[in-house]
Amino acid sequence: MMRVGIIGTGLVTPLGNTPAGVLAAVREGKSALALHPGFPEPYFASLLPRPVSFEEVSLQAARAAVQSAGIDASAPATGFVLSSIKGDIEHIDKVDVSLAYSAGNIARALGVSTPPVVVSNACISGLAALVQGMRMIRSGQYKQVIVVGTELQSSFIVTGFQSLKALSVEPCKPFDANRIGLNLGEASAAIVLTCHSERSEESVWELVEGAIRNDANHISGPSRTGEGSYNALRAVLPFVDKKDLAFVNVHGTATVYNDEMEAIALSRAGLLDVPVNALKGYFGHTMGAAGILESILSMEALEAGVVLPTRGFSELGVSAPVQVSAQEREAHGKAFIKLLSGFGGVNGALLFRKGGAQ
Repeated sequence: MMRVGIIGTGLVTPLGNTPAGVLAAVREGKSALALHPGFPEPYFASLLPRPVSFEEVSLQAARAAVQSAGIDASAPATGFVLSSIKGDIEHIDKVDVSLAYSAGNIARALGVSTPPVVVSNACISGLAALVQGMRMIRSGQYKQVIVVGTELQSSFIVTGFQSLKALSVEPCKPFDANRIGLNLGEASAAIVLTCHSERSEESVWELVEGAIRNDANHISGPSRTGEGSYNALRAVLPFVDKKDLAFVNVHGTATVYNDEMEAIALSRAGLLDVPVNALKGYFGHTMGAAGILESILSMEALEAGVVLPTRGFSELGVSAPVQVSAQEREAHGKAFIKLLSGFGGVNGALLFRKGGAQ
Protein backbone atom coordinates (compact mmCIF):
# COMPACT_ATOMS: atom_id res chain seq x y z
CA MET A 1 0.00 0.00 0.00
CA MET A 2 1.32 3.46 -0.93
CA ARG A 3 2.46 5.41 2.12
CA VAL A 4 1.19 8.97 2.60
CA GLY A 5 3.38 11.62 4.20
CA ILE A 6 2.45 14.93 5.87
CA ILE A 7 4.80 17.66 4.68
CA GLY A 8 3.10 20.94 5.53
CA THR A 9 0.69 22.45 8.05
CA GLY A 10 -1.02 25.81 8.52
CA LEU A 11 -3.31 27.31 11.15
CA VAL A 12 -5.54 30.28 11.83
CA THR A 13 -6.89 30.13 15.39
CA PRO A 14 -7.85 32.50 18.23
CA LEU A 15 -4.70 31.29 20.03
CA GLY A 16 -2.31 32.08 17.18
CA ASN A 17 -1.52 31.32 13.58
CA THR A 18 1.51 29.03 13.71
CA PRO A 19 1.58 25.42 14.95
CA ALA A 20 4.51 26.14 17.25
CA GLY A 21 2.90 29.29 18.65
CA VAL A 22 -0.44 27.60 19.25
CA LEU A 23 1.26 24.64 20.93
CA ALA A 24 3.11 27.05 23.24
CA ALA A 25 -0.17 28.78 24.15
CA VAL A 26 -1.85 25.47 24.92
CA ARG A 27 1.08 24.30 27.04
CA GLU A 28 0.76 27.53 29.00
CA GLY A 29 -2.88 26.65 29.67
CA LYS A 30 -4.32 29.48 27.58
CA SER A 31 -7.80 29.32 26.13
CA ALA A 32 -9.75 31.74 23.95
CA LEU A 33 -13.10 30.55 25.29
CA ALA A 34 -15.22 33.47 26.47
CA LEU A 35 -18.87 34.29 27.10
CA HIS A 36 -20.60 35.90 24.12
CA PRO A 37 -24.00 37.66 24.12
CA GLY A 38 -26.27 38.42 21.20
CA PHE A 39 -28.44 35.32 20.89
CA PRO A 40 -31.46 34.12 22.89
CA GLU A 41 -28.96 32.88 25.49
CA PRO A 42 -25.31 33.78 26.13
CA TYR A 43 -22.88 31.13 24.95
CA PHE A 44 -19.21 30.24 25.48
CA ALA A 45 -17.09 30.10 22.33
CA SER A 46 -13.58 30.65 20.98
CA LEU A 47 -13.98 33.15 18.14
CA LEU A 48 -11.63 34.78 15.63
CA PRO A 49 -11.33 38.59 15.57
CA ARG A 50 -13.97 40.38 13.48
CA PRO A 51 -14.33 41.09 10.62
CA VAL A 52 -13.59 37.59 9.34
CA SER A 53 -14.14 35.89 5.98
CA PHE A 54 -14.60 32.15 5.45
CA GLU A 55 -12.63 32.08 2.21
CA GLU A 56 -9.89 34.43 3.43
CA VAL A 57 -9.08 32.45 6.58
CA SER A 58 -9.18 29.22 4.54
CA LEU A 59 -6.68 30.71 2.10
CA GLN A 60 -4.47 31.95 4.92
CA ALA A 61 -4.19 28.49 6.47
CA ALA A 62 -3.76 26.79 3.08
CA ARG A 63 -1.02 29.17 1.95
CA ALA A 64 0.84 28.67 5.22
CA ALA A 65 0.67 24.90 4.73
CA VAL A 66 1.82 25.15 1.10
CA GLN A 67 4.71 27.38 2.12
CA SER A 68 5.83 25.07 4.92
CA ALA A 69 5.59 22.10 2.55
CA GLY A 70 7.69 23.87 -0.07
CA ILE A 71 5.44 22.81 -2.93
CA ASP A 72 4.01 24.49 -6.01
CA ALA A 73 0.23 24.34 -5.63
CA SER A 74 -0.18 24.89 -9.37
CA ALA A 75 1.87 21.81 -10.25
CA PRO A 76 0.01 19.07 -12.15
CA ALA A 77 -1.53 16.29 -10.05
CA THR A 78 -2.15 18.60 -7.08
CA GLY A 79 -5.48 18.03 -5.38
CA PHE A 80 -7.55 20.25 -3.08
CA VAL A 81 -10.06 19.14 -0.42
CA LEU A 82 -12.22 21.51 1.62
CA SER A 83 -13.85 20.42 4.89
CA SER A 84 -16.65 22.40 6.50
CA ILE A 85 -20.12 21.83 7.88
CA LYS A 86 -21.80 25.17 7.26
CA GLY A 87 -19.24 27.18 5.29
CA ASP A 88 -20.20 30.82 4.77
CA ILE A 89 -23.84 30.34 5.74
CA GLU A 90 -23.97 33.63 7.69
CA HIS A 91 -24.00 35.48 4.33
CA ILE A 92 -26.61 33.33 2.63
CA ASP A 93 -28.73 36.39 1.82
CA LYS A 94 -25.89 38.15 -0.02
CA VAL A 95 -23.69 35.70 -1.94
CA ASP A 96 -23.45 32.10 -3.14
CA VAL A 97 -22.44 30.33 0.07
CA SER A 98 -22.39 26.78 -1.28
CA LEU A 99 -19.30 24.85 -0.24
CA ALA A 100 -18.66 23.96 -3.89
CA TYR A 101 -18.52 27.65 -4.77
CA SER A 102 -16.15 28.46 -1.88
CA ALA A 103 -13.94 25.45 -2.65
CA GLY A 104 -13.62 26.57 -6.27
CA ASN A 105 -12.65 30.10 -5.25
CA ILE A 106 -10.07 28.90 -2.73
CA ALA A 107 -8.56 26.34 -5.11
CA ARG A 108 -8.24 28.91 -7.90
CA ALA A 109 -6.61 31.42 -5.55
CA LEU A 110 -4.05 28.77 -4.62
CA GLY A 111 -3.42 27.98 -8.27
CA VAL A 112 -4.81 24.44 -8.09
CA SER A 113 -6.09 23.38 -11.50
CA THR A 114 -7.75 20.05 -10.65
CA PRO A 115 -11.43 19.94 -9.60
CA PRO A 116 -11.79 20.67 -5.86
CA VAL A 117 -13.40 18.13 -3.54
CA VAL A 118 -15.78 19.07 -0.69
CA VAL A 119 -16.28 16.95 2.43
CA SER A 120 -19.19 17.90 4.68
CA ASN A 121 -19.96 15.01 7.00
CA ALA A 122 -20.96 16.47 10.35
CA CYS A 123 -18.27 16.76 13.02
CA ILE A 124 -15.96 14.16 11.44
CA SER A 125 -15.60 16.28 8.29
CA GLY A 126 -11.95 17.24 8.91
CA LEU A 127 -10.95 13.66 9.62
CA ALA A 128 -12.96 12.42 6.63
CA ALA A 129 -11.26 15.04 4.43
CA LEU A 130 -7.84 13.70 5.44
CA VAL A 131 -8.99 10.17 4.62
CA GLN A 132 -10.23 11.47 1.26
CA GLY A 133 -6.86 13.13 0.59
CA MET A 134 -5.03 9.95 1.53
CA ARG A 135 -7.18 7.94 -0.87
CA MET A 136 -6.61 10.47 -3.66
CA ILE A 137 -2.85 9.99 -3.37
CA ARG A 138 -3.13 6.22 -3.08
CA SER A 139 -5.20 6.21 -6.27
CA GLY A 140 -2.06 7.32 -8.12
CA GLN A 141 -3.84 10.28 -9.71
CA TYR A 142 -2.42 12.90 -7.33
CA LYS A 143 1.13 13.53 -6.12
CA GLN A 144 0.10 16.02 -3.44
CA VAL A 145 -3.18 17.08 -1.85
CA ILE A 146 -3.95 20.23 0.14
CA VAL A 147 -6.61 19.55 2.79
CA VAL A 148 -8.24 22.55 4.50
CA GLY A 149 -10.87 22.58 7.24
CA THR A 150 -12.62 25.80 8.23
CA GLU A 151 -15.57 26.72 10.42
CA LEU A 152 -16.97 30.11 11.42
CA GLN A 153 -19.84 30.33 13.88
CA SER A 154 -23.11 32.03 13.00
CA SER A 155 -26.55 32.70 14.42
CA PHE A 156 -27.78 29.67 12.47
CA ILE A 157 -25.25 27.34 14.14
CA VAL A 158 -25.45 28.80 17.64
CA THR A 159 -29.24 28.82 17.83
CA GLY A 160 -29.32 25.30 16.42
CA PHE A 161 -27.10 23.97 19.20
CA GLN A 162 -29.03 26.02 21.76
CA SER A 163 -32.28 24.41 20.61
CA LEU A 164 -30.70 21.02 21.35
CA LYS A 165 -29.70 22.25 24.85
CA ALA A 166 -26.16 21.12 24.00
CA LEU A 167 -24.21 24.29 24.87
CA SER A 168 -22.54 24.90 28.20
CA VAL A 169 -22.91 28.29 29.92
CA GLU A 170 -19.39 27.89 31.28
CA PRO A 171 -16.06 26.63 29.88
CA CYS A 172 -16.47 23.01 28.81
CA LYS A 173 -15.16 20.10 30.90
CA PRO A 174 -14.41 17.07 28.70
CA PHE A 175 -14.81 13.72 30.46
CA ASP A 176 -15.38 15.48 33.79
CA ALA A 177 -18.04 14.40 36.26
CA ASN A 178 -19.49 17.93 36.21
CA ARG A 179 -19.58 18.45 32.44
CA ILE A 180 -22.79 20.00 31.13
CA GLY A 181 -22.21 20.61 27.44
CA LEU A 182 -19.99 21.84 24.64
CA ASN A 183 -18.49 25.18 23.63
CA LEU A 184 -18.24 26.33 20.02
CA GLY A 185 -15.07 27.44 18.24
CA GLU A 186 -13.67 28.93 15.05
CA ALA A 187 -10.50 28.01 13.18
CA SER A 188 -8.99 27.14 9.85
CA ALA A 189 -6.41 24.37 9.61
CA ALA A 190 -4.57 22.87 6.65
CA ILE A 191 -2.38 19.86 5.96
CA VAL A 192 -0.43 18.99 2.79
CA LEU A 193 -0.23 15.28 1.98
CA THR A 194 2.14 13.63 -0.46
CA CYS A 195 3.35 10.22 -1.52
CA HIS A 196 5.71 9.21 1.29
CA SER A 197 8.43 8.16 -1.15
CA GLU A 198 8.65 11.79 -2.31
CA ARG A 199 9.76 12.80 1.20
CA SER A 200 11.23 9.71 2.84
CA GLU A 201 13.30 11.41 5.54
CA GLU A 202 12.71 10.37 9.12
CA SER A 203 11.23 13.77 10.04
CA VAL A 204 8.13 13.20 7.93
CA TRP A 205 4.88 12.29 9.62
CA GLU A 206 2.89 9.52 8.01
CA LEU A 207 -0.88 9.24 7.76
CA VAL A 208 -0.93 5.48 8.17
CA GLU A 209 -4.59 4.49 7.98
CA GLY A 210 -8.04 5.95 8.46
CA ALA A 211 -11.49 4.48 8.93
CA ILE A 212 -15.01 5.94 8.81
CA ARG A 213 -17.89 3.97 10.32
CA ASN A 214 -21.57 4.87 10.66
CA ASP A 215 -23.57 3.13 13.37
CA ALA A 216 -26.78 4.96 12.30
CA ASN A 217 -27.76 5.26 15.96
CA HIS A 218 -29.61 8.59 15.98
CA ILE A 219 -29.71 11.92 14.16
CA SER A 220 -27.93 13.70 17.03
CA GLY A 221 -27.25 11.14 19.79
CA PRO A 222 -24.25 8.78 19.92
CA SER A 223 -24.52 5.02 20.31
CA ARG A 224 -24.71 4.02 23.97
CA THR A 225 -22.35 1.13 23.22
CA GLY A 226 -19.82 3.16 21.22
CA GLU A 227 -20.41 0.94 18.21
CA GLY A 228 -19.20 3.26 15.47
CA SER A 229 -16.15 4.58 17.30
CA TYR A 230 -15.19 1.08 18.39
CA ASN A 231 -15.39 -0.24 14.83
CA ALA A 232 -13.35 2.70 13.54
CA LEU A 233 -10.69 2.03 16.18
CA ARG A 234 -10.72 -1.68 15.39
CA ALA A 235 -10.02 -0.87 11.73
CA VAL A 236 -6.84 1.17 12.40
CA LEU A 237 -5.36 -0.67 15.40
CA PRO A 238 -3.88 -3.55 13.32
CA PHE A 239 -1.54 -0.99 11.74
CA VAL A 240 0.22 -0.08 15.01
CA ASP A 241 1.91 -1.90 17.87
CA LYS A 242 0.07 -0.68 20.98
CA LYS A 243 3.35 -0.07 22.83
CA ASP A 244 4.17 2.54 20.15
CA LEU A 245 0.87 4.38 20.71
CA ALA A 246 1.58 7.56 22.67
CA PHE A 247 -2.04 8.66 23.12
CA VAL A 248 -5.53 8.85 21.68
CA ASN A 249 -6.78 12.36 20.98
CA VAL A 250 -10.54 12.00 21.36
CA HIS A 251 -13.47 14.14 20.23
CA GLY A 252 -14.18 15.08 23.85
CA THR A 253 -17.08 17.49 23.34
CA ALA A 254 -17.95 17.50 27.07
CA THR A 255 -21.52 16.44 26.39
CA VAL A 256 -22.76 13.71 28.71
CA TYR A 257 -23.35 11.02 26.10
CA ASN A 258 -20.49 11.70 23.66
CA ASP A 259 -17.76 11.41 26.29
CA GLU A 260 -19.38 8.29 27.73
CA MET A 261 -19.62 6.73 24.26
CA GLU A 262 -15.94 7.37 23.53
CA ALA A 263 -14.92 5.92 26.90
CA ILE A 264 -16.89 2.75 26.17
CA ALA A 265 -15.36 2.49 22.69
CA LEU A 266 -11.83 2.88 24.07
CA SER A 267 -12.54 0.22 26.67
CA ARG A 268 -13.93 -2.20 24.07
CA ALA A 269 -10.85 -1.58 21.91
CA GLY A 270 -8.48 -2.50 24.76
CA LEU A 271 -7.03 1.02 25.11
CA LEU A 272 -7.66 1.73 28.80
CA ASP A 273 -3.92 1.87 29.51
CA VAL A 274 -3.22 4.42 26.75
CA PRO A 275 -3.24 8.15 27.65
CA VAL A 276 -6.28 10.06 26.37
CA ASN A 277 -6.71 13.79 25.85
CA ALA A 278 -9.25 16.26 24.45
CA LEU A 279 -8.54 19.79 23.18
CA LYS A 280 -12.02 21.37 23.18
CA GLY A 281 -11.21 23.30 26.38
CA TYR A 282 -8.69 25.38 24.42
CA PHE A 283 -10.45 25.90 21.08
CA GLY A 284 -14.07 24.92 21.61
CA HIS A 285 -15.72 22.67 19.04
CA THR A 286 -14.39 23.88 15.68
CA MET A 287 -16.60 21.43 13.77
CA GLY A 288 -15.31 21.04 10.19
CA ALA A 289 -11.84 22.23 11.25
CA ALA A 290 -11.58 20.02 14.37
CA GLY A 291 -10.15 16.88 12.79
CA ILE A 292 -7.33 18.82 11.10
CA LEU A 293 -6.63 21.37 13.85
CA GLU A 294 -6.48 18.76 16.61
CA SER A 295 -4.33 16.44 14.49
CA ILE A 296 -1.81 19.24 13.86
CA LEU A 297 -1.60 20.05 17.58
CA SER A 298 -1.25 16.36 18.41
CA MET A 299 1.67 16.05 15.98
CA GLU A 300 3.29 19.16 17.47
CA ALA A 301 2.83 17.80 21.00
CA LEU A 302 4.35 14.44 20.18
CA GLU A 303 7.27 16.23 18.51
CA ALA A 304 7.77 17.96 21.87
CA GLY A 305 7.49 14.63 23.69
CA VAL A 306 4.32 15.44 25.63
CA VAL A 307 0.69 14.45 25.96
CA LEU A 308 -1.26 17.70 26.25
CA PRO A 309 -3.56 18.06 29.26
CA THR A 310 -7.35 18.11 28.99
CA ARG A 311 -8.32 21.61 30.04
CA GLY A 312 -11.42 21.65 32.25
CA PHE A 313 -10.98 18.07 33.41
CA SER A 314 -10.80 17.38 37.13
CA GLU A 315 -12.76 14.27 38.14
CA LEU A 316 -13.47 11.34 35.83
CA GLY A 317 -17.15 11.23 34.96
CA VAL A 318 -17.46 8.28 32.58
CA SER A 319 -18.01 4.61 33.29
CA ALA A 320 -14.71 3.28 31.87
CA PRO A 321 -11.41 4.22 33.60
CA VAL A 322 -9.84 6.00 30.61
CA GLN A 323 -6.48 7.67 31.20
CA VAL A 324 -7.49 11.36 31.01
CA SER A 325 -5.27 13.87 32.80
CA ALA A 326 -5.54 17.55 33.67
CA GLN A 327 -1.75 17.79 33.65
CA GLU A 328 0.77 17.55 30.86
CA ARG A 329 2.61 14.23 30.86
CA GLU A 330 5.55 12.70 29.06
CA ALA A 331 4.70 10.92 25.83
CA HIS A 332 6.03 7.47 24.99
CA GLY A 333 5.79 6.19 21.44
CA LYS A 334 5.85 7.55 17.89
CA ALA A 335 2.18 7.22 16.98
CA PHE A 336 -1.23 8.53 18.01
CA ILE A 337 -4.86 8.04 17.03
CA LYS A 338 -7.29 10.88 16.32
CA LEU A 339 -10.89 9.94 17.13
CA LEU A 340 -14.02 11.89 16.10
CA SER A 341 -17.77 11.36 16.08
CA GLY A 342 -20.72 13.35 14.80
CA PHE A 343 -24.42 13.75 14.16
CA GLY A 344 -26.07 10.98 12.18
CA GLY A 345 -23.97 8.25 13.78
CA VAL A 346 -20.78 9.07 11.87
CA ASN A 347 -17.49 8.10 13.49
CA GLY A 348 -13.87 8.12 12.39
CA ALA A 349 -10.36 7.19 13.49
CA LEU A 350 -7.00 8.18 11.99
CA LEU A 351 -3.61 6.70 12.81
CA PHE A 352 -0.56 9.01 12.60
CA ARG A 353 3.06 7.87 12.94
CA LYS A 354 6.35 9.78 12.98
CA GLY A 355 9.38 8.91 10.92
CA GLY A 356 7.83 6.27 8.69
CA ALA A 357 8.60 3.43 11.11
CA GLN A 358 7.02 0.17 10.03
